[in-house]
Order: sequence, then structure tokens, then C-alpha cells
Amino acid sequence: MTYDVTIIGTGPGGYVCAIRAAQLGLKVAVIEKRATHGGTCLNVGCIPSKALLHASELYAESQHSFAKMGIISVSHVDFPRLMNFKQEAIDGNTKGIDFLLKKNKVTVIRGLGKILGSGKVDVAGQIVESKNIIIATGSDVAKLKGVEIDEKRIVSSTGALELKDVPKTLTIIGAGVIGLELGSVYARLGSKVTVIEYLDRILPGMDLDAAKALQRLLEKQGLSFQLGHKVTGAKASDKNVSFTVEPAAGGTAETLTSDILLVAIGRNAYTDGLGCDEAGIKRDQRGRIEVGDHYNTSLSGIYAIGDVIKGPMLAHKAEDEGVALAELLAGQAGHVNYDVIPGVVYTSPEVASVGKTEEELKAAGVDYKAGKFLFLANGRAKANQTTDGFVKILADAKTDKVLGCHIVGAQAGELIHEVAVLMEFGGSAEDLARTCHAHPTLSEAVKEAAMAVASRSIHS
Repeated sequence: MTYDVTIIGTGPGGYVCAIRAAQLGLKVAVIEKRATHGGTCLNVGCIPSKALLHASELYAESQHSFAKMGIISVSHVDFPRLMNFKQEAIDGNTKGIDFLLKKNKVTVIRGLGKILGSGKVDVAGQIVESKNIIIATGSDVAKLKGVEIDEKRIVSSTGALELKDVPKTLTIIGAGVIGLELGSVYARLGSKVTVIEYLDRILPGMDLDAAKALQRLLEKQGLSFQLGHKVTGAKASDKNVSFTVEPAAGGTAETLTSDILLVAIGRNAYTDGLGCDEAGIKRDQRGRIEVGDHYNTSLSGIYAIGDVIKGPMLAHKAEDEGVALAELLAGQAGHVNYDVIPGVVYTSPEVASVGKTEEELKAAGVDYKAGKFLFLANGRAKANQTTDGFVKILADAKTDKVLGCHIVGAQAGELIHEVAVLMEFGGSAEDLARTCHAHPTLSEAVKEAAMAVASRSIHS
């Protein structure tokens, strides 16, 4: 059977692209190696981790915050039931994607897809012919030399989401988003968590002011950090893991032990085994597929989106690329604004960013103004006892156009989007400052930060 569009991979980018292409009247097939759709994000990433983050945050509140509000609660964690709660979140979402693909008459082909050339994909001996082929195979866990992942004692994020019990000690290699989120989960459940990071800061690439604030808050929650250090080797036993740590700049090494060692140093594009090199599809030094402005690869009729191409490895970035590419293939004007892609760290409090950081603006020589407002001065945050953090808005000093926003605080991942919408329309800090916000809400802190750009915040 011949298709207009065939997509390899049904993660956020792949399945969204398939649905949009089908909506536009194209005949669509998807190729998926897993038994369920949704890719890493839904099966062993974003969704299960958020279920555990939500549940563990509620547990931490019951232990530390309820009494202040007059709610007396004695609670404990039934870990197997907690993991079942996580699985329910996965199952509900995967079934939802199944329904949507069927609703939009998308053909599902199970198995590993290998590109034979323009217009042809081999799936376990079955040749699928398609006018357009899209690679949306996502990413895989980045490996660390000298540290072999067994998903029992030495785990990736996948194994960390499947632990049989709460470890007494958990050591995490990498202070990026994945490491901090999973570290937060197990710290709340009772683990002694240590994070080892090669760089001298956490959350590389995010606003330094926000990163420093989050580190202080996580340390108050019991996480400890060894910055400027690296793990050079690890060996697992039945009881624990012994590993070697030394300063990143060189120095004396020491051997430590931990019940569980989590490798969270990032992810790599999943492009091996697709037949890229044999078919003539160019990849860069990191294994990412090289694409043009319209996601076209070096081979005619072959396209790529999501984690397999350059840019942030974010589900929503892949989704937007999927929609844009489907519209381009249907003769429309698909587009993604890469300057306005939010990023969120789902710790407690959350960290959310969109646009440029102060470090990026300084490096580019941009003349800007910063407006900052603390949640400590926000009425709703005081009432909710969620006063940690701030909103910071960066605007061009001459035009007042908003160039970036960085939020540390409760519901930061929700609050960031009004700034994203403003930036999508080229709005100014004054536009935001003069937009009426309901009282009392956490969103008022965003308005106050916009007002602070012009040094006219009311409540600070």
C-alpha cells in the first residue's frame, strides 16, 4: 500500500504530525516499534515522571505544610500503589493516542523501520511505499564512559521510574532537568539525594539567576550538590554501587557508595539503525539528522523532526514541528518560532523560561532592562504559603519589546505562557504591565515584573 506520508516513530512529534496530516486530507501511516504509542515522553519520560512529581509533592505537603494550615494528617507512602498511579497515567494517555489515530484513519504498522531510499521503508521485510517519509524517532539516554547502566543498581531515567522501593541513598550524575526532577521525587519520599555535576552550576543553559535560586531551595529540601566534579567509573553489586568521583579540573579521586546511581547526563538523537548512512541521509557529529528550513534532509522526500534534529529536546518543540511539517506537505505555510519555546523544570517550586537569558543578552551585547518581582510580595502566594521564587522579565532597553522571561515559583510552568503569547505577537513590557490581571492570583507577579522593567512596580 502506498501512502502520502509515512512517519517513523509515534512520540509527541510523530503522532501529532500524523494526526495533522490526516486532518489535511493526506493518506498517513505510522511505524512504531513499541507496543504503545507516545514514545519516550509518554511511556518512560514526561508523563510518568510528572505523575510521581505530583504525588510526591502532595505527600511532602502533607508532612510539612498541612499542620500550618490546621490540617492534621498522619500519612505514609504505599510505594507499589504510587507506582500503579504512575502506570495509570501512562495507560490513559497511550489509549488516548490509539483512539486519535483510529479516529483520523491513520494506518499503524508495528516494527522497526529502516529507510531503503526515497519513498521506501522496510519494516521486518514488509516494504512500505510513501511519497514522503518523516523520521521522528526521538532520543535515547546518553551513556557515560566507565558507567554501565543495568537498570537495577545503575539506572537511567527509565530505570529510575521503575524502582521496586525507595532507596535510602540515591546519587545522580547530572544536574539537568531530568536529574533534578527525579531527585526531587525520591528526596520527598525519604531518599538521601546527592547530585554530581561536571559544571560549576545546575541547569546548564537556563538563566543563572533562576538556577542559583532553585539550587538554594533544593538544598533546603535536603538535596546536596557536588558541582565541578565527575564520575569516572562505577561498579554495581547486589547491595549497592561503588563509584569514583574526582574534581572536573583534576585532583584527588575518592570512592563512594550509593544504593542507586542514576545517570542523567542528557540524551542523544536516536538515529542508529534507520539506514541513514546507507541511504545518504546526512547526520552531524552528534548523530542528529541535518535538515533544511522545511525539515528536508539531504535525501529527496525524507524529512526529520523532534529530538533527531538540532534544537532543544522538548516534546512541545517536536509537536509544533510535526504540525508545521504536515502543513508544509499539504501546501500550507507551516512555521515554528524557535525564539518562543518555553522550557519548564517540574521541581517544587517549578522553574520556567522563555526567550533569552541574561547571559545570552550580555554575550550578544544587547542593551536590555530587567524587571523582577518576588512571590514574597504576592497576595495569593502569601495565602498559599508558596512565597519562594520570583518572576523576571527582560526587555529591550530602547523598544521595550520583551526578550525573555524566567520564573521560579509555584505553577511557573503555567504562568510562563502569557509571556510566550505576548512574545509571539512582539509585545512590550508595558503591554503586559497595562493588562488587567485578576486579584488575588499568582499571575499578578508577572504583571508586577513587567511594571518593574520601568521601575514602577506597586508592591515591591
